[in-house]
Amino acid sequence: MPGQRTEPKPPFPPQGLTPPGLEAEMDPRPNYEAPRYRAASKLEGKVALITGGDSGIGRSVAVLFAREGADIAIIYLKEEQVDADETRQAIEDAGRKALLLPGDVCDPDFCEGAVKQTVKAFGRLDILVNNAAHQIHRGSLEEISLAQWDKTFRTNIYGYFYMAKAAVGHLPRGGAIINTGSITGLEGNKELIDYSSTKGAIHAFTKSLAGNLVKKGIRVNCVAPGPVWTPLNPAEREDADMENFGAKTPMGRPAQPEEIAPAYVFFASEPDSGFVTGEVLTLLGGETAAA
Repeated sequence: MPGQRTEPKPPFPPQGLTPPGLEAEMDPRPNYEAPRYRAASKLEGKVALITGGDSGIGRSVAVLFAREGADIAIIYLKEEQVDADETRQAIEDAGRKALLLPGDVCDPDFCEGAVKQTVKAFGRLDILVNNAAHQIHRGSLEEISLAQWDKTFRTNIYGYFYMAKAAVGHLPRGGAIINTGSITGLEGNKELIDYSSTKGAIHAFTKSLAGNLVKKGIRVNCVAPGPVWTPLNPAEREDADMENFGAKTPMGRPAQPEEIAPAYVFFASEPDSGFVTGEVLTLLGGETAAA
């Protein structure tokens, strides 16, 4: 189609990443700047706090929120500082302020402190994006250790709970919580038993919390993508497994972060989605079975 951008498709070259994975080391680099996106001041004067905001989907969400007028705080692991620095620069290049908060969402005290630091720095908090994730493929149930199961749940669902609990008292009417789910939470994945279980929990958490907060005027929604070209998968998988990553989607490729991030803008913007809460939006590159 005229004007349509060509996105990277499989086969992909070896990535050679190690957990938690740095976007700066990926080849090709994920596309997060969304040059065709046209901002419209939808989040002017707002403040957003994004977990896992240093790279992948979280980075692109941070950049688009900034272009829409929001100041941004991002949470990330200290090992990902080089990615966090790039995201901060992109936020500042968009003319907004950035606050970097290194730490682990598995720790409820850190989560509470991160919210307080955000409010102290910017004077308010309007949007919480729960996006941080932990994932490890295993071929069988027997291969999943108790430590892995615990780490996955503490990061992927306990962390969402900790952040929401810390943030909800600061969110105004018209505020929003946006969670990152997954196609695996709807269809399951035989090699991601623990991860898929947490994503299913996130979908139910979204719907339950939406019902709980609707009278407070706080909307809660979820974006559930299929395969996305981020550090999450290549950091914990063999290069042979990543060569054809995303090839089974109808579009024949994984999504780029910049193709997922506009859904978060929609859910964050009250004029756009003020009547929308408790939804799980699938973005699957043409797949319709889980819609």
